[in-house]
Amino acid sequence: MDPRERNKIYNGASDGFSRAVEMVATPLIFGFLGHRLDAWVGTTPLFTVLFAVFCLGYVVWRTCAGYQADMVRHEAEFRANRSQRRRSSGSRSGSSSPVVAHE
Repeated sequence: MDPRERNKIYNGASDGFSRAVEMVATPLIFGFLGHRLDAWVGTTPLFTVLFAVFCLGYVVWRTCAGYQADMVRHEAEFRANRSQRRRSSGSRSGSSSPVVAHE
């Protein structure tokens, strides 16, 4: 296996693990801070639930937005590579390879 391919796999696993930890740890931290605020103010678990749900919503939104941006970048790279292959294969005479568009 090519070292660059192996690095891509390791980086992908590392990114996935860090996102998973972030999705769990961040709402827990904000929930704990809300719990401490509830104890200080003397309210029911209002701030605990409010902080944890708000933070979880933000983390999910940010993850989805990041995924969407990654997919746009990957599609642009795919299109650039595909057009480059078409130009290089178009220079050969008599080659008619079918190209399937996924758009």
